[in-house]
Amino acid sequence: MTTTTDDKAILNSVLDEWRAGVDAHQPERVAARFTEDAIFQGLHPYSVGRQGVAAYYDSQPLGMKAAYRILETRRLADDLVLGYLDVDFTFTDRPTLAVKLAVLVRRTEEDWAIAHYQVSRLDQPPGQV
Repeated sequence: MTTTTDDKAILNSVLDEWRAGVDAHQPERVAARFTEDAIFQGLHPYSVGRQGVAAYYDSQPLGMKAAYRILETRRLADDLVLGYLDVDFTFTDRPTLAVKLAVLVRRTEEDWAIAHYQVSRLDQPPGQV
């Protein structure tokens, strides 16, 4: 399987709203794009559920912005889409942070929402995990 137009449209719909909440520093808006039981792994210890997502984004600096590019998608089931992305977080007072992001979005009764979110930094020195 490769990236399909439908799968990419689903991811863009969810991630555009996620990005809008991040850019506006509205943690509750960001958290609303996640399922109630979402597993969330940013660059701090993981959490489960919207409250942890909101707390994570509330702790981010004002002026932080997100820009993403979808690299790959996979339709795992009718109601599940996996996305692998490049994301650049920009700041007003420090260099851009480039990360890889894997998301699993699930169709709920209301809409599509993020059920799993996993950020990875690949800029570790050789030999470190």
